[in-house]
Amino acid sequence: MWYPTTGETAPRSIFQRVLGILKKSSHDIELACRDPSQTEHLASSLQLITECFRCLRNACVECSLNQDSIRNLDTISVAVDLLLLFRELQTEQESLLTAFRCGLQFLGNVASRNEESQTVVWAHAFPELFFTCLNHHDKKIVAYSAMIMFTTLNLERMTELRENLNVAIGVLEAHQTQPESEWPFLVITDHFLKSPELVKAMYAKLSNQERVTFLDLMITKIVGEDPLTKDDIPVFLSHAELVAGAFVDDCRNVLKLTSEHHSEDEEVLAIIRLLDVLCEMTANSDLLTYLQGFPGLLERVIDLLRLVQVAGKDTANLFATTGCIRAESDVSSVADGFKSHLIRLIGNLCYKNKENQDKVNELDGIPLILDNCSIDDSNPFLTQWVVYAVRNLTEGNSQNQDLIAKMEEQGLADASVLKKMGFEVEKQGEKLILKSTSEAPRRHKEAACT
Repeated sequence: MWYPTTGETAPRSIFQRVLGILKKSSHDIELACRDPSQTEHLASSLQLITECFRCLRNACVECSLNQDSIRNLDTISVAVDLLLLFRELQTEQESLLTAFRCGLQFLGNVASRNEESQTVVWAHAFPELFFTCLNHHDKKIVAYSAMIMFTTLNLERMTELRENLNVAIGVLEAHQTQPESEWPFLVITDHFLKSPELVKAMYAKLSNQERVTFLDLMITKIVGEDPLTKDDIPVFLSHAELVAGAFVDDCRNVLKLTSEHHSEDEEVLAIIRLLDVLCEMTANSDLLTYLQGFPGLLERVIDLLRLVQVAGKDTANLFATTGCIRAESDVSSVADGFKSHLIRLIGNLCYKNKENQDKVNELDGIPLILDNCSIDDSNPFLTQWVVYAVRNLTEGNSQNQDLIAKMEEQGLADASVLKKMGFEVEKQGEKLILKSTSEAPRRHKEAACT
């Protein structure tokens, strides 16, 4: 079998001969599918198919002329049909897996940097071949199929994915089973997350466990080394609407954690991850502005903090305050950090926003926040987030400053705690002034703890 070197152009006649071999071998595979007893005699056919796919795969590397010749011979259609036949074979022969893998590598290479070939591969592979491969037991077959999807997907084809959500969910399931594989990860972060319509449709169909995974990937995209671009912002504003809406609607269900046997409830895990996403989204100035005005979000966060605080008074549940440091080997509760993140989100939503500052005051949220200055091993950096929230609540807001100063005078706020937080109350004539003893407020990415 002839193997081209990288970029070497081959005569069309060679690809015609290879295609002829594939077609003849396909006939042998069809016979074996109809008569399983013939499967054991397929070794030579599978070897021949493998060599053909290797030849085609290598010929496509950095050579658009070869890609075009192969495509124009309708080789892609024959290859896809052959791969779909493989799933009918009742055998676990390694030679079958090798042929399958080489076939997928060929489809990936013929589509690489070639829009016409991408169109043809997508037309033949979607949805059946993708769905078959993404659910395959062989890790390489799963990875190669995701690679083909990554290469051939574009915004226009997202519509077809929305109509075949099982394929999109199959990519997420592939990432769950193979988190170390880059291709399912890239399909989701570089393609799926660019389509608000697809994300919304997927989220509605996902299980709670799948939602946790999906939201984790959203966080990865937000906090990744490459910041969100101007083109990303409109898309992530839509994601912010979805996440904030889901949190407002469902967040009270997190109180299931007050019962021990609900400690691993998957719905609760999804709610906790929604809060994590909101904290990261509000670190972006464009997303922050939108979320600061999201209907009911700030009110619901304060309401939930109050309910969690009340629940924490009961030492029998997972929201109870723990004042000692646990050993590193201890298994952390799913509720760890939840209260810290609620206060962190309140602080973010009040950053340079007087309307939200006043709203927290109206909802009696300031005393509630100040009541969270004790050491709580279940909520790392809790005191630091309280400091951060108080700074953002009092920046340029004399009413909130006066409230805290009066609380200190009345003994409702501990002066030593305020001092630790970087504040002190000073009496000027008949008026009490809350003064900051350290630097000005900041958004959470600039805060002392992240």
